[in-house]
Amino acid sequence: MKKKILIVVENQPVPNDTRVLKEALSLEEAGYEVTVLCPRSPSAKLGYEMIGGIRVYRHPMPEEGNSPLGYLWEYGCALLWEFCYAWWVFLRHGFHVIQGCNPPDNIFLVALPFKLFGVKYIFDHHDAMPELYLAKYGTQGFLYKVQVLLEKLTYRFSDVVMATNASYKDLAIKRGHVAAEDVFIVRNGPDLETFKAVPPNSALKYGKPYLVGYVGTMSDQDGLDILLEVALHLKKSGRTDIHFTCVGGGPALAGLRKMVEDKDLGDTVNFTGRISDADLLEILSTADVCVNPDRPCEMNDISTMIKIMEYMALGKPIVQFDLREGRFSAQDAAVYANTQNQVPDFAAKIVWLLEHPDERKRMGEFGRVRVENQLAWRYSVQNMLTAYEKAFSKRTRPQREIVHDR
Repeated sequence: MKKKILIVVENQPVPNDTRVLKEALSLEEAGYEVTVLCPRSPSAKLGYEMIGGIRVYRHPMPEEGNSPLGYLWEYGCALLWEFCYAWWVFLRHGFHVIQGCNPPDNIFLVALPFKLFGVKYIFDHHDAMPELYLAKYGTQGFLYKVQVLLEKLTYRFSDVVMATNASYKDLAIKRGHVAAEDVFIVRNGPDLETFKAVPPNSALKYGKPYLVGYVGTMSDQDGLDILLEVALHLKKSGRTDIHFTCVGGGPALAGLRKMVEDKDLGDTVNFTGRISDADLLEILSTADVCVNPDRPCEMNDISTMIKIMEYMALGKPIVQFDLREGRFSAQDAAVYANTQNQVPDFAAKIVWLLEHPDERKRMGEFGRVRVENQLAWRYSVQNMLTAYEKAFSKRTRPQREIVHDR
């Protein structure tokens, strides 16, 4: 019987969630039968479609939350739909493993009933939720304690954990008390078959000599407000030759666009929202410098941001704050701003790079080679497949065949 997998992700739909898409396609290529369950969105409206041999079911979803109550409503609705759709998929297609991709840390609840049928649960750890909650709200009240409990239970009921970096592996072992042999580092590198540089387009510089590029989610902890202060600092210092283009969507996007208006930065910064991969690649390929302004905090210190490796894959020098996992990824492909004197130092680092084209070239070449030789997605596939082999080796009874595909 072919081994069957259900991947559940709440944070983004597939194919927008490129990590989950890469995982699903790699598993399908390795011979697994893969179904993905994810939310619908304006850019992914179909309730069902096939993508490269992968079944993708999408459930209804309320608006994205941007407050504790908003997230509670969002996650509660998603959990209900995930539970219903998981049973539908089980009865229609069957599965032997559920892979839950956080946030949030409640997807293990969907998997619990299926453990009675011998189904195993793999926790794909994307975000450290207690740290993420602190980064957003800065308090350790009741809802923070809920995040801690959900994380603890997620580790408790996981048969295998896939961590995106060494810091997250340490969390699983030390905080989650997961056996080290059940934790596998599966980094989220770019797929170099599809993420390639394209010819630059000078029109994207808005008539200015230099373009600074950003891609990522627009949330409070992502530091886009810091980047706007950097842009304002540069404009006030007389540097009107630099344009900033920020690509991506998220709950903070509307507020950031309002900040651009309030700070009179319309001639300096633009936010594109979510755009096609082709448009994204054209913007980043045109950029002279790329930035990662993630706010210095414990969450961002221990997390790996794929945007860093995407910049490196395109041969772009990077400015970011000096955070642990960010430095591990970029190494000499980045210059590191001081976490104390944030805005002036970040701005100074951008200017220094723009004024040293040879250094930009050297850093870009270093980053591209590092991704090509160490960090691209293809180097993570074997660890992922080994994690699945470990999960299947833990099966103690055959799954009862209750239905047939049709």
